[in-house]
Amino acid sequence: MSIKAISLQKKLVKTTVLSSVAAGSIAFVLLVGIALYQSMNLQDELMDEIADALLMQDQKSADQSQITHLSEEFDLQYQLRDQQQLLAQSENFDLEPIIDVSHQRHDHFDYVWYQQQFWRSYQTLDSETGMQVVIYQPLKIRFEEALSSFLIYGLLLIALWLLQWLFAYFAIGRQFKVMQILSQKISNKSAQDLTPIQSSEPEIEELQPIVLQLNQLLNRLQQSLLAEQRFTADASHELRSPLSAIQLRLQVLQRKFQDQPQFTQELQLIQQDVRRGTQVLENLLVLARLDPTETADLPQSQLDLSELAIEVWNSLEIFRQQKQVRLETKLEPAWIEVNSELMATCLRNFLDNAIRYSPLNGTVYLTATIRQQQVYLCIENEGQGLDQALISRLGERFYRALGTKTTGSGLGLSICKKIMQLHQAEMIFSASTYGGLKVELYFKNIKTLAR
Repeated sequence: MSIKAISLQKKLVKTTVLSSVAAGSIAFVLLVGIALYQSMNLQDELMDEIADALLMQDQKSADQSQITHLSEEFDLQYQLRDQQQLLAQSENFDLEPIIDVSHQRHDHFDYVWYQQQFWRSYQTLDSETGMQVVIYQPLKIRFEEALSSFLIYGLLLIALWLLQWLFAYFAIGRQFKVMQILSQKISNKSAQDLTPIQSSEPEIEELQPIVLQLNQLLNRLQQSLLAEQRFTADASHELRSPLSAIQLRLQVLQRKFQDQPQFTQELQLIQQDVRRGTQVLENLLVLARLDPTETADLPQSQLDLSELAIEVWNSLEIFRQQKQVRLETKLEPAWIEVNSELMATCLRNFLDNAIRYSPLNGTVYLTATIRQQQVYLCIENEGQGLDQALISRLGERFYRALGTKTTGSGLGLSICKKIMQLHQAEMIFSASTYGGLKVELYFKNIKTLAR
C-alpha cells in the first residue's frame, strides 16, 4: 500500500491562512453583533427623542418639518393622541389596527409582527398632559444600512485573506529554499563523498537535529563502506590464493595419475568444483563493485554490439563444443556507447547460460538490430519449455532453476541486471518459441556512426 506524500509548505500555508480566516471570521461576527447592538440603541434613542419632541411642541403653531424629515428618512410612523382624540400622525399611517390605547405605558419598547414583517414599536405617555405617543419602524430598515456596511467589510476581509495567502505562499516558500538546498546537498552524496553536510545560511534551528543525525549516519556509513572495501580486498586475496594453489595441485595430480582413468575422472570433478568456486568469487566481487546509481564516472566507448556478441560467442568455444551447440544469427550494425568490459561480461553470462541450458546439438539464436530508435539484442535457446513463475524469479541472487543438471552460481543474471541498470537499458525475460529462454535487451544511447 503506497503512502500519499504531503507538501509541508502547502500545509503550512493552508494552516496560516485558515487560522487567519478563523480569527477574521470571529472578529467579523463580533463586529456585526456590536454594530447591530449599537444601531438598535441608536434607533431606539431616535424614537425616544421624536416622541419627546411630539409631546413638548405646541401642535397649533409648531413646525413639524424636522419631525417629518426624520420620520421619512428613517421610515418612522408615529401618532400623537390626547386621550381618545388624535392630535397628529405621520403621512400614510396604516398601523391603526395594532394600536392598543387601552393600556397607557411609559417608555415601552416592543416588537410587533404585522404585514408579514417585524416592527419595532415605542409607546410613551405624558402624565401631566395625558398625551400619548406611539412610534413604529420596520425592523428591516435598521439592518439595511448595516448590511451594506457589512458587505463592504466582508469584501475587504476576503481581499485581505487573498493577500495574506499570497504573502504566506511566497514567504514560506522562500524559507523552504534552505530545505531545498539541504536536500540537494544530500542528493549529491555518493559512496565516494560521505563528508558531513554543512548547514546553509541562515541556519534553521529545527533542522539542526536532522543535520546532526544525518552527519552521524554518513559517518557510520563511511566506516561501513571502508570496512567492506577492506573485507572485499582481503577476501579476494585470501580466497584466490588457496583456490589457485588447489588448481595447480590438481593439474599436477592429473599429470601424475593420467594412466588411471578412474582417479583422473575424480580429479576432473574436483577441478570443476574449484573452477566453480573461483567463478562464484569473481561474480561476487563484480556484484559488490557495481553501483547502478554511479553512471557519471563510468568509462564508456562506442562499439558495435553485433561484433561484441560474436567475439564473446567465440570465446566460449570450449563450452559450446562440449554440447555441440550451433549459433544462428540475424545481425545488423548496432553501434552504442557503453562500458566495453562490463557489456562483455553481461553478454558472456547470457550466452554462457544459453549454452548451459541448451540440449545436446541445440541451437542458440542471436538477433541484433535497430528497433524504434533503440538498439535491440535478442538471445534465445532451445529447451523443454519454461514456467512463468521461474521466469519471474530470474535475476535474483543465487537463484537457479531446480531440476537442471547444469552447474552455476546463480549470480550471472544478477550481474547482468546491475550492468543493464548501470547503462539505463532495459532487460526483459520471456519464454522463447524455441522452448528455452528469450532475453531481450534495449539500449537507448544509440550511436548512428559511419564506419
